[in-house]
Amino acid sequence: MFRSRVVGLFLKNNGKALYNIRGTMSSRVLNKESFRLLSTGVTRKCLDCFRSLPKGNYVPSIRNMSTVASVGIQNKEGLKLLVNGGPHAQKMVGIWLFGSAAWVFSMVILGGITRLTRSGLSMTDWKFTGGLPPLSDEDWLLEFEKYKQSPEYKRVNRGMSIDDFKFIYWMEYAHRMWGRALGIMFALPFSYFLRKGYITLQLGARLSTLFALGAGQGLIGWWMVKSGLEEPPSEYAQPRVSPYRLAAHLTSAFAIYCGLLWTGLSVVMPEPPAESLAWVRGAAKVKRLALPVSLLVGVTAVSGAFVAGNDAGHAYNTFPKMGDTWIPEDVFEMKPLIRNFFENTSTVQLDHRILATATLFSIGALWWSTRKFDIHPAVRSLIGSAVGMAGLQVTLGISTLLSYVPVELGTAHQAGALTLLTLMILLNHTLRRPSASLLKSLPQVAKTI
Repeated sequence: MFRSRVVGLFLKNNGKALYNIRGTMSSRVLNKESFRLLSTGVTRKCLDCFRSLPKGNYVPSIRNMSTVASVGIQNKEGLKLLVNGGPHAQKMVGIWLFGSAAWVFSMVILGGITRLTRSGLSMTDWKFTGGLPPLSDEDWLLEFEKYKQSPEYKRVNRGMSIDDFKFIYWMEYAHRMWGRALGIMFALPFSYFLRKGYITLQLGARLSTLFALGAGQGLIGWWMVKSGLEEPPSEYAQPRVSPYRLAAHLTSAFAIYCGLLWTGLSVVMPEPPAESLAWVRGAAKVKRLALPVSLLVGVTAVSGAFVAGNDAGHAYNTFPKMGDTWIPEDVFEMKPLIRNFFENTSTVQLDHRILATATLFSIGALWWSTRKFDIHPAVRSLIGSAVGMAGLQVTLGISTLLSYVPVELGTAHQAGALTLLTLMILLNHTLRRPSASLLKSLPQVAKTI
């Protein structure tokens, strides 16, 4: 630690020691009495402490002592923390990341309301930094005239009053500005934590990637909206955004949310809950089952974006049959065949029904398969919560379909998808393997009270 001041301490076989200090003291030989003192137990322990320090570690100030201490612990235990500065810094960064994830969750919900109220095409231009809304009657009339040139007004909302236009405009404006506010809310604390030295290189790279995805999300959103401002290929078709672009926009939002949530959990919980080796082995068994189920949950959520993009929720509003049949006759009418799974209304809805049912049974099977496993109570609780949420989500989906997709139920169904995905993220994060040092300290069986 004091390498810049202390050059060396050498003990010789004849009982003499040479002790040099750069720029302050000259070399001098210790006598046998000094050597005897150096040989005492307390002094030997001090010397051993100095020898155990890693070479090249220079501590410029006391403020950084906690950081160096944590680095020493990490090297010894094999646990790499994502945040420097101790528990207080971990708590602050964790709260910020969870707050950002909650903000993205609200963005997804607001986006769903915007889509269900057909407000997304009300703003016909876009600026990266945004701008002020219309503030005068002249400004509102100008925006309304722009909207009148769009296919949606000509084919769907012809004769709309300016008051009705203001409603859909404010919905889309709120959605866009809420996203820009999220960017500011993320960037300012990020800069502060970087300046304080709390962010490690690994965490900084991960958060920079998420920030870039967030910035790109605005571009994807406008790319999606532009597709709805183009004339439909058929005079009988209603203008709507591309289902591919809508799916890309929603999938990107889900990816940002999951990334923020996982990173926040890794900051505040660097080690998974584990109190015995038996629970660790049980968690490994559950993880092998939970991963494919989680992937199925994600695929089902993305398939819902294609249902929304094709307005497939307004077709076949019956359950369990689709109309009078189980499988509509036109499920493979498009050429090439692959198009049916993304553009055919009948096929898209059938796919979503099958995936949703498979998700419900898969999560139920996960619970059934693990009910006798020796696992941590937190893992068991998360599996049970996932089963309950999956049942609720299927109920919301059926209710939304039978009710012809009202805004309230459609929004709740989209929120339910993200909530179920949240539970699967929590489950997989809890099932991580502990570090080697923690494994060594665990008993075979958890202590019972």
